[in-house]
Amino acid sequence: MRNASALSRFVATMIATGVVLGGCGQPSNSPASGAGSSGAGSYDAGSSEAGSFEAGSADTPLTASQAGAANGDGMPVAAGSAANTRIGSTIDPAGLPGGAIYRNPANGRNEIIVKDTSNIAVLIGDSQSEPSFGWPRQGLAAAGYNVFFCGRGGTGYVASNGLTGNYIDALQRGDWKLPYGTPPLVVIEGGGNDAARGASNAQIVANAERLIASIQQRYPAARVLMVGTLARGAHYGGGRRSEVDTLLGQVADRHGLTFVSAGDWLTRYNLTGSMADGVHLNRQGHAALGAVFGQRLESMGLHYADPGMLAGLSR
Repeated sequence: MRNASALSRFVATMIATGVVLGGCGQPSNSPASGAGSSGAGSYDAGSSEAGSFEAGSADTPLTASQAGAANGDGMPVAAGSAANTRIGSTIDPAGLPGGAIYRNPANGRNEIIVKDTSNIAVLIGDSQSEPSFGWPRQGLAAAGYNVFFCGRGGTGYVASNGLTGNYIDALQRGDWKLPYGTPPLVVIEGGGNDAARGASNAQIVANAERLIASIQQRYPAARVLMVGTLARGAHYGGGRRSEVDTLLGQVADRHGLTFVSAGDWLTRYNLTGSMADGVHLNRQGHAALGAVFGQRLESMGLHYADPGMLAGLSR
């Protein structure tokens, strides 16, 4: 009960100070006008809604169909859309508007221009992270980050949802586009869908290894944080979900990465009564767990204010 009482006080404090995200799509938080400011925002690179990437000029971002019809290079397009707007390597990315897709000559991949990546946390995740009010987003916002989300519900290290690939495959084939530049933090959350669909330990480990290698190659100066699988705990019916959480912790340890276990959080923080279904939290539960995650980031020195996070990073 002591944990629950402390959690309630922290949630109340966050709400009172306006730290908990109210949702995506706030114009003041677009990279063109507010990324890198003290206000935390959220940008979606894998949303199912065209134009849902809240990055671009002060004008409304182009939908997928509008982007396909655009003739000019550098026009902002919806992240994750099928648009083919591309910028050649002779273009200076510093002069492109936020939300433009830039063909990075260093790696040959299309990336999204975010005007200031200095306080961006790239979040790769599943349905725990996809909602604008998801607890991983809320925790990162509380820790001072603007969140750039790459992911979709129903995906994981191995799992795909039929519309997009698993984490590593979706990134490699361009289903989701990463931001151009050097964000200080990359967060990989998930494992629940892998647990639910019977992915083996070997499959999960192999794809996690591929993903880590790809992220470290793309952002060699960034900190990489792995967040485990939300579950009830091994002694309270967590089952395979808690097992996958432990497995991911072992992968992170082998790579020297920071790991946040969530394999018993539903019971540890008395949130089994705050479920929208058997797997996902309701909004109140997301806010409560977002507070927990934010506290954990701060206690681990991973909040944005930590000067060590930015040492050696270039925008």
